[in-house]
Amino acid sequence: MTSTTIPTPEVWFLTGSQSLYGPETLDQVAAQSREIADRLATRTDAGVRIVWKPVLLDAVSIHRQMLDANSSPECVGVIAWMHTFSPAKMWISGLDALQKPLLHLHTQAGVALPWSTIDMDFMNLNQAAHGDREFGYIQSRIGVARKTVAGHVDSPAVAVRVSHWARAAVGRSALRQLRLARFGDNMRDVAVTEGDKVEAQLRFGVSVNTYGVNDLVAVVDQVPDHEIDKLVTEYADTYRVAPELLPTGDRHESLRYGARIELGLRSFLTEGGFGAFTTNFEDLGGLRQLPGLAVQRLMADGFGFGGEGDWKTSVLLRTMKVMAHGLPGGTSFMEDYTYHLVPGEEKILGAHMLEVCPSITSSQPSLEIHPLSIGDREDPVRLRFTADPGAAVVAGLSDLGDRFRLTVNEVDVVEPDEELPQLPVACAVWQPHPSLSTSAESWLMAGAPHHTVLSKAIGVEVLDDFAEMTGTEMLVIDAETTTRSFQRELRWNAAYHRLAGGL
Repeated sequence: MTSTTIPTPEVWFLTGSQSLYGPETLDQVAAQSREIADRLATRTDAGVRIVWKPVLLDAVSIHRQMLDANSSPECVGVIAWMHTFSPAKMWISGLDALQKPLLHLHTQAGVALPWSTIDMDFMNLNQAAHGDREFGYIQSRIGVARKTVAGHVDSPAVAVRVSHWARAAVGRSALRQLRLARFGDNMRDVAVTEGDKVEAQLRFGVSVNTYGVNDLVAVVDQVPDHEIDKLVTEYADTYRVAPELLPTGDRHESLRYGARIELGLRSFLTEGGFGAFTTNFEDLGGLRQLPGLAVQRLMADGFGFGGEGDWKTSVLLRTMKVMAHGLPGGTSFMEDYTYHLVPGEEKILGAHMLEVCPSITSSQPSLEIHPLSIGDREDPVRLRFTADPGAAVVAGLSDLGDRFRLTVNEVDVVEPDEELPQLPVACAVWQPHPSLSTSAESWLMAGAPHHTVLSKAIGVEVLDDFAEMTGTEMLVIDAETTTRSFQRELRWNAAYHRLAGGL
């Protein structure tokens, strides 16, 4: 990511014990705790620094540590491990004060027991087996939201699960600092792109505000020609440029205007501290083209985007971009567009008017210009490609009035059955789990949106951790889903949220 990158986030590693063990034992606790933190740091791939903190022995130091975590802009979450027995009443005020995500790591220093040499000194030092149970009780007793991971830190499965949680914590932190610029309102008479922006700021921390399109146009019109020259050269070096867009072609000025839009839009967003934005083809002001190429390249650099004023999808895209940072596969704005309904071969063709992120392809996109029948503007330039095959998720965020709902479908992105020579936009083709009919029926029953985020970089567990951290309802459509079970889950969730909302 470029201008939207946040400072290297930290996860604080907290260890519980108590003073009655004496200095010799506590020195061993501290040494082993630091070693566990260091080993965990080498095995996670979430782009965070795991910061070891001194062993916590009493309620005052625990409470102070949690307040320090809350106030640290770098700290995105804490990992807690009870190396020995740490009486849980000491943790009540600290856990009650903690406002950052919590992962309870249930582990121990050694992998194998030294059977022939075990004595009571060893037993006193290695007490996580019941110390963590005391800690687990108090978390449940006071209703602390957390993720629990059990196993040794050398286990690949433990490292993966901790990494997923850490990525979700980074996404939550970025979301709480996110500013989103809406250029114009949402598409007229569309319901799902509406939503409660006040509730979104209360729930997620994101600030969503509208700016006049001509505020952007003023910046676009001021872009100097030499910057456009430089960017057009970059295009030629990066993409397969259609002949008519080359300097000798009769549509080259259209490419230069597309570059002007990108430079102006990037400047507006960067100088304003925005990490996400929306556009609307019904509200283009003085723009001569609907932004296509500019949006695609900004998404590739980590910005969130939603078409037709869809700020919720833009927020979700930015958050998933942050969570996926450094991973292969790519993450993009997407829309279920049309179906292939041949029995046994059912697929979804996803695309949008122009705006699909090139991060989801490893091939060289072509830079082209084609007419656009809506928007009443000049033909826009855009990148054209097909997404790489592979496992992916499609996620959508909807506002149900009393809560936000995140709906996630596991899918397999596949190659199109045939070439698509007449399709003038980037696209992805996928087979949803468990089938197109069950997936679509479940998606529709959930009231999930038609604008989505497609990610081949992160999966369900990261999103599940994120939903838990933000108090967001999450529904998953996967290989085990049936419409009957999904409908029951919807009813249970509705009952839970209505009851919980009255507490």
